[in-house]
Amino acid sequence: MSTKAISSTDNSITNSEIKKKPFECDVCGKIFIRKPYLTLHYRTHTGEKNYVCEVCGKAFYQKSTLTHHCRRAHTNEKPFACDMCPKEFWDQSELKMHYRIHTNERPFPCDLCDKKFYRKSHNYKLKLHYRVHTKEKPFVCHLCREAFSRMDSLTIHIRKHTNERPHVCEFCGKGFLRKGDLNGHYLVHTKEKPLNCDVCNRAYARWKNLTKHYSIHNNNKPHTCDTCGKAFSQTSYLPYLTEHYRTHTNEKPFQCDLCEKSFSRKSNLNVHYRTHTGEKPYQCSVCLKSFSQPSQLICHNRLHTNEKPYHCDLCDKSFSRKGYLNSHSRTHTKEKPFACDVCGHTFSQKGHLNDHYVSHMDEKPFQCDLCGRSFLRKRQLNEHKRIHADEKPFPCDLCSKSFYRKYSMQKHRRTHASEQLQESESN
Repeated sequence: MSTKAISSTDNSITNSEIKKKPFECDVCGKIFIRKPYLTLHYRTHTGEKNYVCEVCGKAFYQKSTLTHHCRRAHTNEKPFACDMCPKEFWDQSELKMHYRIHTNERPFPCDLCDKKFYRKSHNYKLKLHYRVHTKEKPFVCHLCREAFSRMDSLTIHIRKHTNERPHVCEFCGKGFLRKGDLNGHYLVHTKEKPLNCDVCNRAYARWKNLTKHYSIHNNNKPHTCDTCGKAFSQTSYLPYLTEHYRTHTNEKPFQCDLCEKSFSRKSNLNVHYRTHTGEKPYQCSVCLKSFSQPSQLICHNRLHTNEKPYHCDLCDKSFSRKGYLNSHSRTHTKEKPFACDVCGHTFSQKGHLNDHYVSHMDEKPFQCDLCGRSFLRKRQLNEHKRIHADEKPFPCDLCSKSFYRKYSMQKHRRTHASEQLQESESN
């Protein structure tokens, strides 16, 4: 039995019956047309769960939910099969909803934007979607105070702190935060590419790669950078367009209050702070190397697994990092987003821009007002001023030494790594 509130679409209940027998929750004020519905509803406030699974002990508010759980969790019975793909389902309603993935039917729209949903019954998904508009993030990590709009997102985030990887590959032993990541990883072993473009028949392992590939055919990219012409295909990518503009303007609005280094993204500033604190909470389970951010650990793990999940849509090359793929893609697009702030010359790779700066070595417009020394870039001047101020914002997390520059600290840390390696070999 399922809980039912009064609805204008419930044709089985007459208006006279509603007026005659209103049952109101004295906790939240919600009204029900029958007393059993109210009784079930009360359990959401009291936490009472009378129906317990005999197999795993999980408890439920309603008997129908328990029945559904037993069928899904403890039996392999899936009598309803899709005739368009190999998927099978526990009940007919799930199969009906699944068909909409093939037909792309989304009859239930958000009333604040153009996004549509497969299911009306997925009010929860619609509620989550509304938080995109309201910016509501009610679930807060107790370790770092980062907030999330969904509870499952918080659960996965906490695993980054605990280094928990509950979903383990049976072929290579690699662990993953999410089951979906594990399923995608399996394709590395099987080499399977089950998704085909219906225009050119190119095959892909993952749906997101196929979706990205389709943009080549339909050229549906309404949001375009007016400087270099790079286009973004969805309204949700507008923040990326804003960030992309900063590659041309060199705008870096987020400044570190410890060393004055600036960043184009707030997330990059948050990660940068760890260079001052020495915090490296993410550790490789294979070689025990530690990292300041989870993305670095993920990329590092690929050195052990030789996994290259980023595939070029225009050729057969694959890469271990998205940044490598982005750099490679510019060989096809001829995009040159890195501009010299001295002469305006543009480059496709940041490394090429850094090499180019050598040609301007005679021009050093940034002068120290304490000793008269000049520098090519303002960042170099700021680093130099730390020598006068005796400011050393980059501490080694293995000893008491501190350094003016991050590079010097990193070079110093390698001496510790060498010492540790010698000790382990001697033992």
